Amino acid sequence: MNRLFFLTVLLPGILIAQHTIKGKFSPAKDYNVALLYKVTPTLSEYIANAEVNEDGTFQFKLDSTATKGMYRIVYAVPQEDYNFDVIYNGKEDIHLTFNSETGVTFQNSIENKLLASYTDSMSMVTQSIGNYFRQKSEDTLALNAIFKTQAETQSSFEAAAKNTIALSFIKANKPYIPKKFKDVGTYVDSLRHHYFDFVKFDDKTLQSSNFLEERMLNYVFGMSFNSADEITTYKKNIDVFCKAMKRAPIKVKRILLVDLWQQMADLNYEDVANYIAETYLMDIAVELNDQELLHGLILFKNLSIGNAAPDFSLEIQKEGKTVTKKISELNTAERYIIVFWSSGCSHCLDEVPQLRTYIQSKEKGNVQIVAVALEKDPLKWKNLISNYPEFIHVYGAGKWENQIGNDYGVTATPTYFILDKDKHIISKPENIEALKLFFEKE
Repeated sequence: MNRLFFLTVLLPGILIAQHTIKGKFSPAKDYNVALLYKVTPTLSEYIANAEVNEDGTFQFKLDSTATKGMYRIVYAVPQEDYNFDVIYNGKEDIHLTFNSETGVTFQNSIENKLLASYTDSMSMVTQSIGNYFRQKSEDTLALNAIFKTQAETQSSFEAAAKNTIALSFIKANKPYIPKKFKDVGTYVDSLRHHYFDFVKFDDKTLQSSNFLEERMLNYVFGMSFNSADEITTYKKNIDVFCKAMKRAPIKVKRILLVDLWQQMADLNYEDVANYIAETYLMDIAVELNDQELLHGLILFKNLSIGNAAPDFSLEIQKEGKTVTKKISELNTAERYIIVFWSSGCSHCLDEVPQLRTYIQSKEKGNVQIVAVALEKDPLKWKNLISNYPEFIHVYGAGKWENQIGNDYGVTATPTYFILDKDKHIISKPENIEALKLFFEKE
């Protein structure tokens, strides 16, 4: 009975707190809370949050339901940018420090320290190879010795990581290692050609981490084809990457390519983003019946620089009469500014008067403003538009459900589009200052 009583008291404690992830952020003042997620190939499961103390320390307690695998610690927003991965093998506590400049360092955790040691060791060898070529040395034996060290380092870490989660990353990180001397040009070409040789895109551990994404981005943005055409290089690199990941599950392909598409869109490489969509992503969206993704890709393409602006009807005053026309039929200016605004938007009420003042400084007939007000109620809008008689005003009923706004992908106000005289999109300035800069550069 005494033994039974002891187990009854002790067992819940064992289940509640099995292992811990302890850490310390620096500088401490920059952090408030940390979030912990268990990462799988297609989703991240929220596990817990921890307050960051004044000295930067935090702690997560893991119970017996916390299975081994990849975990992600998020420390700021947006979450997809401010995070790092840790390996949890279900057998040990993890103790780490994180600095905004130097990244994560593990004080306790065999697997995480092993992987970090591997990364440091291989980086030192890579640096030695780089130094050799930069010095234009002719000592071929010295280079062969470095390649031998690289091969031995890789083999020793693979042996040390046997039966660990870290082994997946160590194998996947294996670089191209020549067996004999190669000149710098041949070596770099070989690195590019063999970049994905050891990356298993069907490995669930790799899929549950940032590894595949980082590998993708490093190749697409980092590998050069000795071409002055940056866009062509990106497209070639994307083709190589997509060929390499052909064995990946379609949902993993979707995640990676959506991320790459978004990167290109954010960097204003619209041609490359549309290439990703048309060559790869749209087919994936169709196969997955992902209508939201498909719609987003098509909308982005339709609103890309150089495309005809989506058409819509508006009313203009001509010789004392109200005439209905489509925006494509206007012929009153060399440039057109479509501004989506709202009478209840404080930013709009600040920027729209600035827009009017700025355009008044332009030669008459040079620029025409079409102001589309996304509204729920026309009363306030009607009282405001009398202040802007030179604008062509369009009432966008339904606010965020308005068809014109939807056709232009408007999710915030004010939103600007600049069109040429043929109503093709030539700029999408983020704010009034960017709009002024566009006209000043013309």
